[in-house]
Amino acid sequence: MTIGIVVFPGSNCDRDVLWATDCCLGMKTRFLWHETKDLNDLEAVVLPGGFSYGDYLRCGAIASFAPVLSSLIDFVNRGGKVLGICNGFQILTELGILPGALTRNKKLHFICDNVPLYVSSNRTKWFVKFKPNDLIYLPIAHGEGRYQCNEDTLKKLQDDDSIAIRYKNNLNGSLDEIAGITNKKGNVLGMMPHPERACDEKIGGIHGRSILQALLSS
Repeated sequence: MTIGIVVFPGSNCDRDVLWATDCCLGMKTRFLWHETKDLNDLEAVVLPGGFSYGDYLRCGAIASFAPVLSSLIDFVNRGGKVLGICNGFQILTELGILPGALTRNKKLHFICDNVPLYVSSNRTKWFVKFKPNDLIYLPIAHGEGRYQCNEDTLKKLQDDDSIAIRYKNNLNGSLDEIAGITNKKGNVLGMMPHPERACDEKIGGIHGRSILQALLSS
C-alpha cells in the first residue's frame, strides 16, 4: 500500500508531507509528477500545499486541468482516499470533488499561525481517533482560505455531517467557521490547516499524525 503525493510546478509542501508520512509515520510514500495519469498502485493520494502553477489565475484553477487529476475522479469513485491540504483543498473545490470555494481571507492578509480547531465530526476515518468538540492545534499558512458556499450547500454539508473541523477563532472569516470538509462517502478530506506540520512533538505538536495515518487505514 502506497501513498502518492502530487507534485505540481510550484508545490512547496510536497516534501513536508513526505517527511511526515514516510519519515515520521513509516508509511510507504512516493511522489507523483503532475503529468502522470497512473494511480493504479496507490491507496491514497495527497494534494499538498503550495502554489501550483504559480496560482497566477485563481488558487487551484490551473492545477485542476493537470493530467494527473484527470484520473483522480475515477480514483475517488473507486473508494481511493484523497487528502487535499491548503492549496490541495482549493484544487479539490476547483475540480468539484468537494463543494464550495476558498477565497481571500477576510482582512486580505496572509495568515501563518498555529491555531486551535474543534473537531466537528468523527464520522470518517480521518478524525475517528477524536471525539466531537475535541480541541486540536494545527498550523495554517494561507492568504486564500476563507471557505464560502451557498445556503443549500451549507445545509447539505451539515445534514451529511461533512464539516470535519472548525476554527475556534475564525481568523480568515470562513462561513460557519469551516476549516475542513469531507465528501459524503468520507474518502475525501479537504482542509486548510497543515497536518504534516504537526507530526513531531519536537516541532510543536502531533495532532496531525492520526489524520495522516488514516491515509492507509482500512
